[in-house]
Amino acid sequence: MSGLIVDRVMPGSIAEELEIEPGDRLLAVNGHVLGDVIDYNFFGADDVLLLELEKGDGEIWELEVEREEGESLGLTFEAPAPARCGNNCVFCFVHQLPKGLRAPLYVKDEDYRLSFLYGNYVTMANIDAGDLERIKAQRLSPLYISVHATEPDLRERLLGKSGILPILDVMRELAEARITMHTQIVLCPGLNDGEAFARTVEELAQMHPAVASLAVVPVGLTAHRKKLPALAPVTRQFAAAFVNEWEKKAQALADRLGEPFLFLADEFYIKGETPFPSLETYGDLPQLENGVGMIPLFLSEAAEVLEEAEHLGAARITVVTGESPYDYLAQFLERLSQKTGATIVAQAIKNRLFGETVTVTGLVCGRDIIAALQGVELGELVLVPDVMIKEGEGVFLDDLSLDDLQDALGKPVLVVESTPFGIYEAVRDLERE
Repeated sequence: MSGLIVDRVMPGSIAEELEIEPGDRLLAVNGHVLGDVIDYNFFGADDVLLLELEKGDGEIWELEVEREEGESLGLTFEAPAPARCGNNCVFCFVHQLPKGLRAPLYVKDEDYRLSFLYGNYVTMANIDAGDLERIKAQRLSPLYISVHATEPDLRERLLGKSGILPILDVMRELAEARITMHTQIVLCPGLNDGEAFARTVEELAQMHPAVASLAVVPVGLTAHRKKLPALAPVTRQFAAAFVNEWEKKAQALADRLGEPFLFLADEFYIKGETPFPSLETYGDLPQLENGVGMIPLFLSEAAEVLEEAEHLGAARITVVTGESPYDYLAQFLERLSQKTGATIVAQAIKNRLFGETVTVTGLVCGRDIIAALQGVELGELVLVPDVMIKEGEGVFLDDLSLDDLQDALGKPVLVVESTPFGIYEAVRDLERE
């Protein structure tokens, strides 16, 4: 059904003055039928608007609006249902999930609209000519594209789908329309590494600046790969060799293109036990949400916090984390403890839900935290990084709530921003209470 369901009307807004209410359906703007919130933003950009609205009782209203330039109507809408993924990627993380998690975690989405709206990575393997025309006409930029390989046969093998449009053809068409693209490669040893990886990097670099960045992340394997293609993990030796080769090549590309382009995920450095490059080599951190540059940024911010940290008191605080960033967090907390007089201790959580090969903080669940902290002296407060919690719902991946965790530990639990500043502010606030 066309139209958008109104989710919220901002107090004092134009929409409230027009008596628009949650549950009403906005059907059209200036004669353009609305299919999603992107249509609303695109067709509703004018200062003079004619709105066609269906009220809750079925009555149709037509509303004329004149507003100041840039003034919002004050409407938010229910999130669009994402298009389902038609791929069968050999490395798909959803296929590796254990049973018993909440249902939405098992849904695979592949929606270019969510790529534009929220920065979700999509393969563009399920689009058609109409989708491409819409992207170009409505200037849906930037987009975030999972390339994995530019060689067509290899890409189809990785995505588990045949007959898809060659990705370079799609991206060249988007580039001609001045659509900016950020890209990624999930690197699978023995599949899309070596010469195939080098080819992919070069062919994407040739499309710079339309292709603004390229991140390479290691394939993630859980303990629940059943009846799935055999994949080799990224080992310490592989990661170290990869960093040694491609860090130099990434710098050469940056020199050639005039700005950083190819970024290696933090996990390569952690797995390979190799030093991180300086924060400056990450440019404006275009791939930060993809796990690229998070540790260098953390170390930079840690230095700032330690410079300004004050003596606070003798409280004891436990900070939980995944195993990957533990060493970096523990070193910062040790120095922060020295500066503040508090005892602030990092506690790495072994991932029993997904398997011990999964070490990132964002995939730690509540029950694993409880298991890891049994018998540990926790002090006055336990800090949980926000990346462990589902935004807006306050639950972990296993649906355990913060109250559940607090009851099990017998200690106050506080969710904090996953930065040195977030941790320091929590410690400071505790001492001021």
